[in-house]
Amino acid sequence: MNILSLTTLRELIRLATPMVVSQGSFAVMIFCDRWFMSRLDATHIAATLGGGVASFFCMSLFIGVISYGNALVAQYYGAGNPARCPLVVTQGLLIATACIPVLVLATLLGGEAFSYLGHDEAQVPLERLYFQILMTASFFGLCKACLASYFAGLGRTRVIMIADLLSVMLNIPLSWALIFGKFGLPELGIAGAALGTVVASMFGLGLYFAFYLSRDHRMQFKVGQSLRFDAGVMRRYLRLGIPSGLESFMNMATFNLFLLLFQSYGVVHGAAIAIVFNWDMLSFIPMVGLNISVMSLIGRFVGMGDMGRANQVISSGFILALGYCGTLAVLFLALRMPLVDVFRTPGDEFTVIRELAGSMMLGLCTYMLADGVIQIAGGTLRGAGDTRWVMFTSISIHWLMLVCQYYVIVIGKLEPMVSWWVFVAMILSLATVYLLRLLSGRWRRPEALARVMRE
Repeated sequence: MNILSLTTLRELIRLATPMVVSQGSFAVMIFCDRWFMSRLDATHIAATLGGGVASFFCMSLFIGVISYGNALVAQYYGAGNPARCPLVVTQGLLIATACIPVLVLATLLGGEAFSYLGHDEAQVPLERLYFQILMTASFFGLCKACLASYFAGLGRTRVIMIADLLSVMLNIPLSWALIFGKFGLPELGIAGAALGTVVASMFGLGLYFAFYLSRDHRMQFKVGQSLRFDAGVMRRYLRLGIPSGLESFMNMATFNLFLLLFQSYGVVHGAAIAIVFNWDMLSFIPMVGLNISVMSLIGRFVGMGDMGRANQVISSGFILALGYCGTLAVLFLALRMPLVDVFRTPGDEFTVIRELAGSMMLGLCTYMLADGVIQIAGGTLRGAGDTRWVMFTSISIHWLMLVCQYYVIVIGKLEPMVSWWVFVAMILSLATVYLLRLLSGRWRRPEALARVMRE
Protein backbone atom coordinates (compact mmCIF):
# COMPACT_ATOMS: atom_id res chain seq x y z
CA MET A 1 0.00 0.00 0.00
CA ASN A 2 1.28 3.47 -0.85
CA ILE A 3 2.59 5.48 2.11
CA LEU A 4 0.85 8.58 0.74
CA SER A 5 -2.81 8.46 -0.25
CA LEU A 6 -4.92 11.41 -1.36
CA THR A 7 -7.97 9.65 0.11
CA THR A 8 -6.33 9.45 3.54
CA LEU A 9 -5.05 13.03 3.23
CA ARG A 10 -8.58 14.24 2.47
CA GLU A 11 -9.95 12.22 5.39
CA LEU A 12 -7.40 13.73 7.77
CA ILE A 13 -8.18 17.22 6.47
CA ARG A 14 -11.92 16.58 6.93
CA LEU A 15 -11.33 15.39 10.47
CA ALA A 16 -8.67 17.93 11.39
CA THR A 17 -10.17 21.12 9.95
CA PRO A 18 -12.92 21.43 12.59
CA MET A 19 -10.36 20.57 15.30
CA VAL A 20 -7.91 23.19 14.04
CA VAL A 21 -10.74 25.75 13.93
CA SER A 22 -11.79 24.70 17.44
CA GLN A 23 -8.29 24.91 18.89
CA GLY A 24 -7.65 28.10 16.92
CA SER A 25 -10.73 29.68 18.44
CA PHE A 26 -9.37 28.82 21.89
CA ALA A 27 -6.08 30.50 20.95
CA VAL A 28 -7.98 33.58 19.78
CA MET A 29 -9.85 33.67 23.10
CA ILE A 30 -6.62 33.68 25.13
CA PHE A 31 -5.03 36.09 22.65
CA CYS A 32 -7.89 38.57 23.12
CA ASP A 33 -7.84 38.26 26.90
CA ARG A 34 -4.14 39.14 26.99
CA TRP A 35 -4.59 41.91 24.45
CA PHE A 36 -7.32 43.37 26.66
CA MET A 37 -4.89 43.16 29.59
CA SER A 38 -2.22 44.98 27.59
CA ARG A 39 -4.65 47.90 27.40
CA LEU A 40 -4.24 48.16 31.19
CA ASP A 41 -0.49 47.69 31.79
CA ALA A 42 2.44 45.27 31.55
CA THR A 43 1.76 43.86 35.03
CA HIS A 44 -1.71 42.66 33.99
CA ILE A 45 -0.50 40.89 30.84
CA ALA A 46 2.26 39.15 32.82
CA ALA A 47 -0.27 38.14 35.50
CA THR A 48 -2.64 36.52 33.00
CA LEU A 49 0.22 34.35 31.73
CA GLY A 50 1.34 33.29 35.20
CA GLY A 51 -2.16 32.70 36.58
CA GLY A 52 -3.44 31.02 33.42
CA VAL A 53 -0.52 28.61 33.11
CA ALA A 54 -0.73 27.78 36.83
CA SER A 55 -4.44 26.91 36.57
CA PHE A 56 -3.86 24.64 33.59
CA PHE A 57 -0.95 23.04 35.42
CA CYS A 58 -3.23 22.11 38.34
CA MET A 59 -5.62 20.42 35.89
CA SER A 60 -3.06 18.96 33.50
CA LEU A 61 -2.63 15.54 35.13
CA PHE A 62 -6.37 14.87 35.10
CA ILE A 63 -6.93 16.38 31.65
CA GLY A 64 -4.10 14.24 30.29
CA VAL A 65 -5.66 11.06 31.67
CA ILE A 66 -9.22 11.91 30.65
CA SER A 67 -8.27 13.12 27.15
CA TYR A 68 -6.84 9.70 26.34
CA GLY A 69 -10.48 8.75 25.91
CA ASN A 70 -9.99 9.97 22.32
CA ALA A 71 -7.72 7.02 21.47
CA LEU A 72 -9.83 4.53 23.44
CA VAL A 73 -13.04 5.52 21.68
CA ALA A 74 -11.29 5.44 18.30
CA GLN A 75 -9.87 1.97 19.00
CA TYR A 76 -13.26 0.56 20.04
CA TYR A 77 -14.95 2.22 17.07
CA GLY A 78 -12.32 0.89 14.65
CA ALA A 79 -12.65 -2.61 16.11
CA GLY A 80 -16.38 -2.56 15.32
CA ASN A 81 -17.49 -2.30 18.96
CA PRO A 82 -19.35 1.06 19.12
CA ALA A 83 -21.41 0.10 22.20
CA ARG A 84 -18.25 0.41 24.32
CA CYS A 85 -17.57 3.97 23.16
CA PRO A 86 -20.03 5.74 25.54
CA LEU A 87 -18.70 3.55 28.37
CA VAL A 88 -15.47 5.51 27.97
CA VAL A 89 -17.41 8.72 28.66
CA THR A 90 -18.96 7.32 31.84
CA GLN A 91 -15.58 6.17 33.14
CA GLY A 92 -14.09 9.56 32.26
CA LEU A 93 -16.79 11.41 34.17
CA LEU A 94 -16.22 9.12 37.16
CA ILE A 95 -12.51 9.96 37.05
CA ALA A 96 -13.34 13.69 36.88
CA THR A 97 -15.63 13.36 39.92
CA ALA A 98 -12.91 11.60 41.89
CA CYS A 99 -10.58 14.53 41.18
CA ILE A 100 -12.80 17.14 42.89
CA PRO A 101 -11.09 17.05 46.35
CA VAL A 102 -7.66 17.57 44.78
CA LEU A 103 -8.95 20.43 42.61
CA VAL A 104 -10.50 22.14 45.64
CA LEU A 105 -7.25 21.83 47.58
CA ALA A 106 -5.26 23.19 44.63
CA THR A 107 -7.62 26.15 44.37
CA LEU A 108 -7.23 27.01 48.05
CA LEU A 109 -3.46 26.53 48.30
CA GLY A 110 -2.13 27.08 44.77
CA GLY A 111 -2.60 30.83 44.79
CA GLU A 112 -0.01 31.20 47.53
CA ALA A 113 2.79 29.88 45.29
CA PHE A 114 3.24 33.12 43.33
CA SER A 115 4.56 35.09 46.32
CA TYR A 116 7.28 32.47 46.96
CA LEU A 117 8.69 32.70 43.44
CA GLY A 118 10.05 36.23 43.57
CA HIS A 119 7.35 37.86 41.42
CA ASP A 120 6.73 41.58 41.56
CA GLU A 121 4.56 42.58 44.53
CA ALA A 122 2.05 44.28 42.22
CA GLN A 123 1.76 41.16 40.03
CA VAL A 124 1.17 38.52 42.74
CA PRO A 125 -2.39 39.51 43.83
CA LEU A 126 -3.48 39.76 40.20
CA GLU A 127 -2.07 36.31 39.40
CA ARG A 128 -3.70 34.82 42.50
CA LEU A 129 -7.12 36.29 41.68
CA TYR A 130 -7.01 35.18 38.03
CA PHE A 131 -5.87 31.68 39.02
CA GLN A 132 -8.49 31.13 41.72
CA ILE A 133 -11.41 32.25 39.56
CA LEU A 134 -10.34 29.96 36.70
CA MET A 135 -9.99 27.04 39.13
CA THR A 136 -13.60 27.36 40.30
CA ALA A 137 -14.66 25.82 36.97
CA SER A 138 -11.91 23.17 36.87
CA PHE A 139 -14.28 20.19 37.36
CA PHE A 140 -16.43 21.37 34.47
CA GLY A 141 -13.26 21.71 32.39
CA LEU A 142 -12.49 18.03 32.99
CA CYS A 143 -16.02 17.04 31.98
CA LYS A 144 -15.70 19.12 28.84
CA ALA A 145 -12.37 17.44 27.98
CA CYS A 146 -14.03 14.03 28.43
CA LEU A 147 -16.88 14.75 26.01
CA ALA A 148 -14.61 16.50 23.49
CA SER A 149 -12.31 13.46 23.47
CA TYR A 150 -15.29 11.18 22.89
CA PHE A 151 -16.50 13.06 19.83
CA ALA A 152 -12.93 13.33 18.51
CA GLY A 153 -12.53 9.56 18.84
CA LEU A 154 -15.71 9.01 16.82
CA GLY A 155 -14.45 11.40 14.16
CA ARG A 156 -17.36 13.81 14.80
CA THR A 157 -15.11 16.82 15.11
CA ARG A 158 -17.76 19.25 13.83
CA VAL A 159 -19.51 18.87 17.17
CA ILE A 160 -16.33 20.06 18.90
CA MET A 161 -15.95 22.95 16.48
CA ILE A 162 -19.53 24.14 16.96
CA ALA A 163 -19.38 23.95 20.77
CA ASP A 164 -16.00 25.68 21.03
CA LEU A 165 -16.73 28.37 18.45
CA LEU A 166 -19.99 29.33 20.15
CA SER A 167 -18.17 29.40 23.50
CA VAL A 168 -15.54 31.78 22.15
CA MET A 169 -18.19 33.96 20.52
CA LEU A 170 -19.66 34.35 24.00
CA ASN A 171 -16.35 34.69 25.81
CA ILE A 172 -14.71 37.54 23.89
CA PRO A 173 -17.47 40.16 24.18
CA LEU A 174 -18.36 39.04 27.72
CA SER A 175 -14.76 39.33 28.91
CA TRP A 176 -14.40 42.73 27.22
CA ALA A 177 -17.55 43.97 28.93
CA LEU A 178 -16.50 42.62 32.35
CA ILE A 179 -12.91 43.89 32.09
CA PHE A 180 -13.78 47.46 31.08
CA GLY A 181 -17.29 47.77 32.58
CA LYS A 182 -19.36 47.95 29.40
CA PHE A 183 -23.13 47.46 28.90
CA GLY A 184 -23.83 48.32 32.52
CA LEU A 185 -21.61 45.53 33.88
CA PRO A 186 -19.08 46.25 36.66
CA GLU A 187 -15.49 47.09 35.71
CA LEU A 188 -13.65 44.05 37.09
CA GLY A 189 -10.28 44.15 35.29
CA ILE A 190 -8.41 40.85 35.38
CA ALA A 191 -11.22 39.23 37.38
CA GLY A 192 -13.56 40.01 34.48
CA ALA A 193 -11.27 38.17 32.06
CA ALA A 194 -11.33 35.07 34.27
CA LEU A 195 -15.10 35.23 34.83
CA GLY A 196 -15.74 35.52 31.12
CA THR A 197 -13.68 32.38 30.53
CA VAL A 198 -15.53 30.46 33.29
CA VAL A 199 -18.99 31.37 31.96
CA ALA A 200 -18.01 30.49 28.38
CA SER A 201 -16.51 27.16 29.48
CA MET A 202 -19.70 26.12 31.30
CA PHE A 203 -21.77 27.19 28.30
CA GLY A 204 -19.61 25.00 26.06
CA LEU A 205 -20.05 22.03 28.40
CA GLY A 206 -23.82 22.45 28.16
CA LEU A 207 -23.57 22.30 24.37
CA TYR A 208 -21.53 19.08 24.52
CA PHE A 209 -24.12 17.43 26.73
CA ALA A 210 -26.89 18.59 24.38
CA PHE A 211 -25.18 16.74 21.50
CA TYR A 212 -24.35 13.70 23.63
CA LEU A 213 -27.87 13.31 25.02
CA SER A 214 -29.69 14.06 21.77
CA ARG A 215 -32.22 11.39 20.81
CA ASP A 216 -30.46 10.17 17.65
CA HIS A 217 -27.13 9.83 19.42
CA ARG A 218 -28.64 8.05 22.43
CA MET A 219 -30.35 5.55 20.15
CA GLN A 220 -27.34 4.89 17.91
CA PHE A 221 -24.81 4.32 20.72
CA LYS A 222 -27.12 3.04 23.46
CA VAL A 223 -26.03 5.79 25.84
CA GLY A 224 -28.61 4.78 28.45
CA GLN A 225 -26.95 1.37 28.86
CA SER A 226 -23.51 2.94 29.35
CA LEU A 227 -24.30 4.77 32.60
CA ARG A 228 -22.42 2.28 34.77
CA PHE A 229 -18.97 1.43 36.01
CA ASP A 230 -17.13 -0.97 33.68
CA ALA A 231 -13.99 -2.53 35.14
CA GLY A 232 -12.50 -3.56 31.78
CA VAL A 233 -12.83 -0.14 30.18
CA MET A 234 -11.64 1.59 33.36
CA ARG A 235 -8.54 -0.61 33.52
CA ARG A 236 -7.63 0.26 29.92
CA TYR A 237 -8.39 3.93 30.58
CA LEU A 238 -6.06 4.07 33.58
CA ARG A 239 -3.37 1.77 32.17
CA LEU A 240 -2.96 3.82 28.98
CA GLY A 241 -4.22 7.17 30.22
CA ILE A 242 -2.16 7.57 33.39
CA PRO A 243 1.19 7.67 31.53
CA SER A 244 -0.32 10.24 29.16
CA GLY A 245 -1.62 12.25 32.11
CA LEU A 246 1.68 12.06 33.99
CA GLU A 247 3.49 13.23 30.88
CA SER A 248 1.14 16.20 30.52
CA PHE A 249 1.39 17.03 34.23
CA MET A 250 5.16 16.79 34.53
CA ASN A 251 5.71 18.70 31.31
CA MET A 252 3.32 21.41 32.44
CA ALA A 253 5.15 21.47 35.77
CA THR A 254 8.47 22.12 34.07
CA PHE A 255 6.95 24.66 31.67
CA ASN A 256 5.16 26.43 34.52
CA LEU A 257 8.28 26.52 36.67
CA PHE A 258 10.29 27.77 33.71
CA LEU A 259 7.83 30.62 33.18
CA LEU A 260 7.75 31.45 36.87
CA LEU A 261 11.54 31.42 37.03
CA PHE A 262 11.77 33.57 33.90
CA GLN A 263 9.29 36.07 35.34
CA SER A 264 11.61 36.50 38.32
CA TYR A 265 13.77 38.59 35.95
CA GLY A 266 11.03 41.25 36.31
CA VAL A 267 7.68 42.46 35.02
CA VAL A 268 9.21 43.68 31.76
CA HIS A 269 10.63 40.23 31.04
CA GLY A 270 7.36 38.55 32.04
CA ALA A 271 5.46 40.79 29.64
CA ALA A 272 7.93 40.05 26.82
CA ILE A 273 7.60 36.27 27.13
CA ALA A 274 3.81 36.58 27.40
CA ILE A 275 3.76 38.47 24.08
CA VAL A 276 5.92 35.83 22.37
CA PHE A 277 3.85 32.92 23.67
CA ASN A 278 0.70 34.70 22.56
CA TRP A 279 1.94 34.50 18.97
CA ASP A 280 3.26 30.99 19.59
CA MET A 281 -0.31 29.93 20.38
CA LEU A 282 -1.42 30.73 16.84
CA SER A 283 0.96 28.02 15.67
CA PHE A 284 0.94 25.56 18.57
CA ILE A 285 -2.73 25.35 19.56
CA PRO A 286 -4.11 24.71 16.03
CA MET A 287 -1.46 21.99 15.74
CA VAL A 288 -2.94 20.43 18.88
CA GLY A 289 -6.12 20.05 16.83
CA LEU A 290 -4.16 18.18 14.15
CA ASN A 291 -2.48 16.10 16.87
CA ILE A 292 -5.89 15.05 18.24
CA SER A 293 -7.09 14.13 14.75
CA VAL A 294 -3.97 12.07 14.01
CA MET A 295 -4.33 10.28 17.35
CA SER A 296 -7.98 9.51 16.56
CA LEU A 297 -7.26 8.08 13.09
CA ILE A 298 -4.24 6.10 14.28
CA GLY A 299 -6.35 4.66 17.12
CA ARG A 300 -9.09 3.73 14.66
CA PHE A 301 -6.71 1.92 12.30
CA VAL A 302 -4.95 0.19 15.21
CA GLY A 303 -8.38 -1.10 16.26
CA MET A 304 -8.97 -2.29 12.68
CA GLY A 305 -5.50 -3.83 12.46
CA ASP A 306 -4.76 -1.76 9.32
CA MET A 307 -1.25 -0.35 9.78
CA GLY A 308 -0.98 0.46 6.08
CA ARG A 309 -3.63 3.15 6.53
CA ALA A 310 -1.82 4.27 9.69
CA ASN A 311 1.30 4.95 7.59
CA GLN A 312 -0.77 7.11 5.27
CA VAL A 313 -2.09 9.10 8.24
CA ILE A 314 1.47 9.77 9.42
CA SER A 315 2.70 11.05 6.06
CA SER A 316 -0.43 13.15 5.57
CA GLY A 317 -0.02 14.62 9.04
CA PHE A 318 3.55 15.68 8.36
CA ILE A 319 2.54 17.34 5.08
CA LEU A 320 -0.13 19.42 6.83
CA ALA A 321 1.89 20.23 9.97
CA LEU A 322 5.13 21.23 8.29
CA GLY A 323 3.30 23.23 5.63
CA TYR A 324 1.33 25.20 8.23
CA CYS A 325 4.19 25.74 10.68
CA GLY A 326 6.66 26.59 7.91
CA THR A 327 4.36 29.24 6.46
CA LEU A 328 3.80 30.85 9.86
CA ALA A 329 7.53 30.74 10.66
CA VAL A 330 8.31 32.77 7.53
CA LEU A 331 5.56 35.28 8.31
CA PHE A 332 6.61 35.63 11.95
CA LEU A 333 10.22 36.15 10.93
CA ALA A 334 9.37 38.85 8.40
CA LEU A 335 6.85 40.65 10.64
CA ARG A 336 8.23 40.01 14.10
CA MET A 337 8.49 43.63 15.26
CA PRO A 338 5.02 44.71 14.03
CA LEU A 339 3.62 41.61 15.72
CA VAL A 340 5.23 42.61 19.02
CA ASP A 341 3.84 46.14 18.62
CA VAL A 342 0.28 44.75 18.63
CA PHE A 343 0.70 44.37 22.40
CA ARG A 344 2.10 47.84 23.03
CA THR A 345 1.48 48.75 26.66
CA PRO A 346 1.21 52.25 28.14
CA GLY A 347 4.43 53.75 29.53
CA ASP A 348 8.09 54.01 28.57
CA GLU A 349 8.92 50.45 29.63
CA PHE A 350 7.53 49.06 26.35
CA THR A 351 10.78 50.04 24.59
CA VAL A 352 12.65 47.40 26.62
CA ILE A 353 9.79 44.89 26.26
CA ARG A 354 9.80 45.39 22.50
CA GLU A 355 13.53 44.81 22.13
CA LEU A 356 13.51 41.63 24.23
CA ALA A 357 10.33 40.19 22.66
CA GLY A 358 11.64 40.91 19.16
CA SER A 359 14.81 38.91 19.88
CA MET A 360 12.77 36.06 21.39
CA MET A 361 10.61 35.90 18.26
CA LEU A 362 13.71 34.63 16.42
CA GLY A 363 13.78 31.63 18.75
CA LEU A 364 10.07 31.07 18.16
CA CYS A 365 10.62 30.95 14.40
CA THR A 366 13.48 28.48 14.98
CA TYR A 367 11.42 25.86 16.82
CA MET A 368 8.05 26.11 15.03
CA LEU A 369 8.77 23.30 12.56
CA ALA A 370 10.02 21.15 15.45
CA ASP A 371 6.67 21.74 17.17
CA GLY A 372 4.94 20.35 14.08
CA VAL A 373 7.09 17.20 14.21
CA ILE A 374 6.31 16.73 17.91
CA GLN A 375 2.55 17.02 17.35
CA ILE A 376 2.42 14.44 14.54
CA ALA A 377 4.91 11.96 16.02
CA GLY A 378 3.41 12.32 19.49
CA GLY A 379 -0.16 11.90 18.22
CA THR A 380 0.85 8.76 16.35
CA LEU A 381 2.62 7.17 19.31
CA ARG A 382 -0.21 7.97 21.73
CA GLY A 383 -2.87 6.74 19.32
CA ALA A 384 -1.01 3.45 19.05
CA GLY A 385 -0.78 3.15 22.85
CA ASP A 386 2.97 3.86 23.16
CA THR A 387 2.22 6.17 26.08
CA ARG A 388 4.84 4.89 28.54
CA TRP A 389 7.75 5.56 26.19
CA VAL A 390 6.37 9.01 25.40
CA MET A 391 5.96 9.71 29.12
CA PHE A 392 9.49 8.72 30.15
CA THR A 393 11.16 10.45 27.21
CA SER A 394 9.23 13.69 27.34
CA ILE A 395 9.50 14.04 31.11
CA SER A 396 13.25 13.38 31.04
CA ILE A 397 13.95 16.04 28.41
CA HIS A 398 11.66 18.62 30.04
CA TRP A 399 13.20 18.20 33.47
CA LEU A 400 16.71 18.32 32.07
CA MET A 401 15.72 21.65 30.55
CA LEU A 402 14.43 22.86 33.93
CA VAL A 403 17.70 21.94 35.67
CA CYS A 404 19.55 23.96 33.04
CA GLN A 405 17.14 26.86 33.54
CA TYR A 406 17.71 26.85 37.30
CA TYR A 407 21.43 27.10 36.72
CA VAL A 408 21.05 29.85 34.11
CA ILE A 409 18.53 31.99 36.01
CA VAL A 410 19.14 31.36 39.73
CA ILE A 411 22.75 30.24 40.07
CA GLY A 412 24.51 31.76 37.08
CA LYS A 413 22.20 34.81 36.85
CA LEU A 414 22.77 34.85 33.10
CA GLU A 415 20.95 37.05 30.60
CA PRO A 416 17.28 36.31 29.74
CA MET A 417 18.14 35.37 26.15
CA VAL A 418 20.41 32.55 27.39
CA SER A 419 17.41 31.09 29.24
CA TRP A 420 15.24 31.48 26.14
CA TRP A 421 17.68 29.64 23.86
CA VAL A 422 17.89 26.77 26.39
CA PHE A 423 14.11 26.44 26.01
CA VAL A 424 14.42 26.46 22.20
CA ALA A 425 17.08 23.74 22.36
CA MET A 426 14.71 21.57 24.45
CA ILE A 427 12.00 21.75 21.77
CA LEU A 428 14.47 20.84 19.02
CA SER A 429 15.81 17.89 21.05
CA LEU A 430 12.33 16.55 21.79
CA ALA A 431 11.37 16.68 18.11
CA THR A 432 14.50 14.75 17.15
CA VAL A 433 13.93 11.98 19.71
CA TYR A 434 10.22 11.61 18.83
CA LEU A 435 11.05 11.34 15.14
CA LEU A 436 13.66 8.65 15.79
CA ARG A 437 11.14 6.63 17.82
CA LEU A 438 8.54 6.94 15.08
CA LEU A 439 10.99 5.75 12.44
CA SER A 440 12.24 2.83 14.56
CA GLY A 441 8.87 1.03 14.26
CA ARG A 442 9.06 -0.62 17.70
CA TRP A 443 5.70 0.86 18.64
CA ARG A 444 3.96 -0.93 15.74
CA ARG A 445 5.02 -4.50 16.51
CA PRO A 446 2.01 -6.89 16.57
CA GLU A 447 2.64 -7.99 20.14
CA ALA A 448 2.80 -4.36 21.32
CA LEU A 449 -0.47 -3.48 19.57
CA ALA A 450 -2.15 -6.61 20.99
CA ARG A 451 -1.23 -5.47 24.53
CA VAL A 452 -2.75 -2.07 23.83
CA MET A 453 -6.12 -3.58 22.86
CA ARG A 454 -6.27 -5.93 25.85
CA GLU A 455 -8.71 -4.99 28.64
